[in-house]
Amino acid sequence: MERKPHVVAIPYPAQGHVIPMMKVAQYLAENGLKVTFVNTEFNHQRVTKALSQTGNIHELVNLVSIPDGLESWEDRNEHGKLAEASVKIMPKELENLIQEMNRTESDDIITCVLVDFYMAGILPVVEKFGIKRAAFLPAPVALLALTLNVQKLVDDGIVDADGTPLTNQPIQLAPLMPKMSPMNFAWACFPDPSMGKPIFQSIIQNNESSKLIQRLICNSSTELEQPALNFIPNCSPIGPLLPSSHRLGKSAGHFWPEDSTCLAWLDQQPPNSVVYVAFGSFTVFDAIQFEELALGLESTNRPFLWVVRQDTNRDNEIEEAYPAGFAERVKNRGKMVGWSPQEQVLSHPAVACFISHCGWNSTVEGIGNGVPLLCWPYFADQFLNRSYIVDHWGVGLGLEKDETGIVRKEEIRVNVERIFDDEGYKSRAVKLQAKIFSSAHEGGSSHLNFHSFINWIKDN
Repeated sequence: MERKPHVVAIPYPAQGHVIPMMKVAQYLAENGLKVTFVNTEFNHQRVTKALSQTGNIHELVNLVSIPDGLESWEDRNEHGKLAEASVKIMPKELENLIQEMNRTESDDIITCVLVDFYMAGILPVVEKFGIKRAAFLPAPVALLALTLNVQKLVDDGIVDADGTPLTNQPIQLAPLMPKMSPMNFAWACFPDPSMGKPIFQSIIQNNESSKLIQRLICNSSTELEQPALNFIPNCSPIGPLLPSSHRLGKSAGHFWPEDSTCLAWLDQQPPNSVVYVAFGSFTVFDAIQFEELALGLESTNRPFLWVVRQDTNRDNEIEEAYPAGFAERVKNRGKMVGWSPQEQVLSHPAVACFISHCGWNSTVEGIGNGVPLLCWPYFADQFLNRSYIVDHWGVGLGLEKDETGIVRKEEIRVNVERIFDDEGYKSRAVKLQAKIFSSAHEGGSSHLNFHSFINWIKDN
């Protein structure tokens, strides 16, 4: 029997990294590779619990886990602590896993390890085994350009040695790339400022390890990020990773079970009428902001679908967080769910616009379905993605905070109306959708890049 090349895929242990890596894993498996997917033990339990509705993923991809270095009671939302623990613990755990798998699966010894770019600290271990070393970037290439140039930012006096911004002056790494405010650099805009230093230090360490990467692929396309791709020429775009563009099955890798009742609810709504609202896996609001958001959605007088995780409101239990009488007043046009099958929602003809935190997955899924966005970034690369959406692609608007740091209900209502009233946003979103699809379909640049990557893995 012919041996299959065997890929071990390792995402960074956060929801926005696990889902796109799982898409890559599925596509590799459907193209004749054996794939083992390595989550942390904590995330593995969440993913397998939420998987019950997700088709044949177990038949395609072998799911295994290793420790993340944190105690069971520690908060996985503390990115600085998670990054530090991962670098210390996970390389040794991976080394043990590779040794065990090569010993027990002699017919399918590991050919290639594919890591999340921001887990490159694992690669020195992989190099010891003489295995092919590849990395996947689930974020925009412009973020990679920024993080690879952190030492230059220090040398130029834009940030200090801990990554703290020393100026407000926006920078532009290359012509036609997005302008970035130092205050919104990915490590500098966390709600908890103490996270900035450990994340900045982990970026510096990661840059050193990233020199061991032999092939680098990313969830982007030339239509989305040509200037950034010119700036980082060894980064090969294979995106957008959308079911319709890669004929993938149902999305897997979610940390929460999807509530599919919202799809039947969408079926009852008129075409291009629904405001879809979702803020990813990390965004939290205080009681004032949560209430303003609820009242803002109510004031649009339009149907809305709102994804409200149990931990969305940091001050109150969700059941007590809504304004008095809100649920009763919006019961005929508002639906709230804990987690949604987002790609199916965004492809539904009833959805007219998307109020989003602008995570890269949500950004790509929004434009991949021709849906205009209202941008409400929270942290990390989300401010950069807003710049793409608003300033570069013209497919959305930014929601602005007032002097107290709150996005008010009137700001929400007014900008929802602007998106509905100006057909240019929808028109540009649909045009961009067509362009990125052409690159991902057979013969397009992303499609050719993906198959070049697969052939590199298969090539002895």
